[in-house]
Amino acid sequence: MAGNPTPPQSSSPTNDHSRLSTTSTDASGAPAELSAVVDELLNSLSNKFAGVSSEIFAKMDEMSRRLDNLEAQLQANSEQGRDGKSSPTKM
Repeated sequence: MAGNPTPPQSSSPTNDHSRLSTTSTDASGAPAELSAVVDELLNSLSNKFAGVSSEIFAKMDEMSRRLDNLEAQLQANSEQGRDGKSSPTKM
């Protein structure tokens, strides 16, 4: 049992060399391709961020407008109460 034969190597030195040359040929365009993919990703994220940011600002403007209206209504109700008019109450 001590003498198990070693399995034959499936790749020969020429196969390793051709695989490396194919990888290096593919790798020569990889930095440019990677740069293009990263630029596209950054542009996409930037556009999404700008969209979300504008939505947040729009919602904040809407909330501000609604709070201003609420404040004006409360102010008007408060002034009506001081003028001697009864304020509406729920029964």
